[in-house]
Amino acid sequence: MKAVVQDRYGPPEVLELRELERPVPGPGEVLVRVRAAGLDPGVGHLTTGLPYLVRLGVGLRAPRVRTRGMDVCGQVTAVGPAVTGLRVGDEVFGTCAGSFAEYAAVRQDRCAPKPANLTCEQAAVVPVSAVTALRALRDAGRVRPGQHVLVIGAAGGVGSFATQLAKAFGAEVTGVCGPAKAELVRSLGADHVSDYTREDFSDGPRRYDLIVDTAGNRPLSRLRRALTPRGTLVIVGGEHHGRWLGGTDRALRALLLSPFVRQRLRGLLAVPGRADLGVLAGLIEAGRVTPLLDRTFRLDEVPRAVRYLAGGHARGKVAITLADPAETAPAATDAAEGPAA
Repeated sequence: MKAVVQDRYGPPEVLELRELERPVPGPGEVLVRVRAAGLDPGVGHLTTGLPYLVRLGVGLRAPRVRTRGMDVCGQVTAVGPAVTGLRVGDEVFGTCAGSFAEYAAVRQDRCAPKPANLTCEQAAVVPVSAVTALRALRDAGRVRPGQHVLVIGAAGGVGSFATQLAKAFGAEVTGVCGPAKAELVRSLGADHVSDYTREDFSDGPRRYDLIVDTAGNRPLSRLRRALTPRGTLVIVGGEHHGRWLGGTDRALRALLLSPFVRQRLRGLLAVPGRADLGVLAGLIEAGRVTPLLDRTFRLDEVPRAVRYLAGGHARGKVAITLADPAETAPAATDAAEGPAA
């Protein structure tokens, strides 16, 4: 099979398309013929090995898992021992180690049936970002109907899901984005839009019960100023490019400060599982949440896709398509050159 392989840390060009042996599903795993894979910022961190903190878990000198990609959608072609509830032919979406490949071994507890109203490309961009948004709001943020929620980075991968989920939970939502994405954020359901190039939300009169910071580098003091006295801040991303911590220091400082203030300050690390994927599938099939798919790239264009996402201009999510060329030849070229309609 063809797969995108990485032998060393470096720029996106270290990601190479090669021939590998097809994986064999182990106990509790299914073999999936990959139709599409999602691309998230974590792929860029694993590619560069930056911040250095990520190497503690994936390999100090070189990545231990050579095939890149995590989000996956495709069709089950084989089942391993002790698999229940999944059969050959089922369409699933979820996460695995090495989704940028024609086949991937996926744990049964890390996947769920694909939402019937989504394409594989749409479904592939859901797991990591949407589960992160779900847990930020429901678990860490304890969002309730009628609360005022601020989503920083509302047009991004996690932010676009967080905006829609907050509305689905009955909150009044303000999305923070640049001027070029204001109408897009309104189309996601945001009640208010804050243009970060023209105003600082922390200086305004509005105070928020919950702030979900998906793409910021703002100091904790400014974020806390925008919270109600007992509001909650959930940090799920950052734009600080330090080589050692890369912005994770804000979440660490928030956790250390939280016990000494009335506000709840939280960081978040979410691992998608079947239960959360099932919740999201239900919301998607009910029309309450829709993946925002910006562009698709072919498997041989993964380095280009990583560079595009790292540029910070994506409107929502980016997908890698592995559909048969005969099925998508005209569409694949168009998608790689501009935003999806």
